Amino acid sequence: MNSRSVLIGLLFVICPISIIAQSATLRGIVFDEMNAPVINVNITAAETGTTTNDNGFYLLKIPANRDITVTFSHINLKNVTVSFNLKNGEEFEFNPVMLPEVEQIAPVIIKGNLRKNVEGVTTISPEVIRTIKGAQSGVENLLKTLPGVNISNELSTQYSVRGGNFDENLVYVNEIEVYRPFLVRSGQQEGLSFVNTDMVRNVEFSAGGFQSKYGDKLSSVLDITYRVPILFAASADLSLLGGSIAVEGVSKDSKFSAITGVRYRDNSLLVNAKETETNYDPKFADIQTYLTYKFTDKFNLSFLGTASINKYNYEPETRQTNFGTLADPLALLVFYEGQEKDEYHTYFGALKGSYLVNDNLTLKLIASTYHTIEEVYFDILAQYRLGDVKRNIGE
Repeated sequence: MNSRSVLIGLLFVICPISIIAQSATLRGIVFDEMNAPVINVNITAAETGTTTNDNGFYLLKIPANRDITVTFSHINLKNVTVSFNLKNGEEFEFNPVMLPEVEQIAPVIIKGNLRKNVEGVTTISPEVIRTIKGAQSGVENLLKTLPGVNISNELSTQYSVRGGNFDENLVYVNEIEVYRPFLVRSGQQEGLSFVNTDMVRNVEFSAGGFQSKYGDKLSSVLDITYRVPILFAASADLSLLGGSIAVEGVSKDSKFSAITGVRYRDNSLLVNAKETETNYDPKFADIQTYLTYKFTDKFNLSFLGTASINKYNYEPETRQTNFGTLADPLALLVFYEGQEKDEYHTYFGALKGSYLVNDNLTLKLIASTYHTIEEVYFDILAQYRLGDVKRNIGE
């Protein structure tokens, strides 16, 4: 055997290894129409495949840099067929919803991180929800970009829809109706949003025309779904206005899961940068937890609990606003006396039991309790002085 033959043989050995190494990772959770994880879903792609575990989670390695058709199949649900074209080493989260009475959809090509919403397939982008920016970060900052939704105060988490009142909006978390504080001056400083974005898996919003199961309020429905953990994870976020920590995990037998989030917010730095001189001391903090225990394949019990402490102290002093022209400058000087002191504590807990009788019937029982203490003290007197600005140097 000469050296040329040896070189050709090595190339035949190395090239296939290089080709096989070009792979990407596809992972996620498969849900049914009730947003419950589906177990034993067969997932096939090219010459490889896998199945979902007891939490509906799957992990699949697929070839990279070419179109790969992935099929999700289950004996009781309609197949979902999607095509992916991922880069080498890329990890892509895909969470399909398998419906029992929806016709098979045409294949969908997904390249890179581009997500498309099609009938029968729901893709979830938790990164967008968790990176919402604003003076009062929360899901509500995303809602105000939708038609018909109005937020009159950027420091508030209250919103109105199509001319309705602030208290005419329904909020649900994992099918549990939650209650938010309602101060005397609704639409002002209510502190943190009830929804903890670090725990959110999906957000659905309807500004009218929603189902009767949501209740009798007329303006809108904000339907939030918190994650059911499939493994241990932790996240933290810190800024000059506050911070948050979220921890989640699951037991070894996959029956018990828990996710807990703690948040703290202080907007004093934001307001102290304005023209108004004031003693501003707002402090908002809360803790939320969502626990789930799966007794059998048909019966599970979950608990949603939250406790929040919100304090808002505001004592304005002076404010000077300059206006007019260069030839005729004017100034408005406002003096304040008094202060505003708001404080409210909120405690909420709910138990939800679900029993799957058969594929067409699921029984659910939800019991909740809500307790809040709200105190508002407001006594501010303003006096103003309007006049010319002294333009001489040294005056």
